[in-house]
Amino acid sequence: MSVESLQAADPAPDAVPYGRLVPVTVHFDDLDALGMLHNSRYPLLVERAWGEYWHAQGFSFDGDWAAAGDMCNVIKEMRLAYERPITRAGRYAAHLWIERLGRTGLTYGFRVCSADGAETYAQGHRVLVRVDFATMRPTPWSDRARAIADALRRPEAAAA
Repeated sequence: MSVESLQAADPAPDAVPYGRLVPVTVHFDDLDALGMLHNSRYPLLVERAWGEYWHAQGFSFDGDWAAAGDMCNVIKEMRLAYERPITRAGRYAAHLWIERLGRTGLTYGFRVCSADGAETYAQGHRVLVRVDFATMRPTPWSDRARAIADALRRPEAAAA
């Protein structure tokens, strides 16, 4: 999906009270032998949605980790709860938001949901740590990445 199609396919800004809905597609071959979305595909859908979101904000990775900046990050933790199965191929969405934004780490929340955001199929969070490629040690997020992430903060999380 291109940045242009992401922007054209985006639900209305008020479709969710905070964060962003990013369209995702479940394909027939994503379904398991029982006709349900395979459990490993949920985090993949979320990862692709975050990639599309950051790409649309002007962040990208071209294969050079030394120049990757904020895109050079590692996963510290992931939690995912399956609420109900997706049983058909088609258009869905990933509801994305920021739970916590620290100096070198951030926790994002997500839901895999219906395209309009009304039905939840799975939800969870993931903790990322921004690292310096040369040292592989935590390093601060850029001001630009912080501003973009801050705009996605869940209101209750921003007040905490």
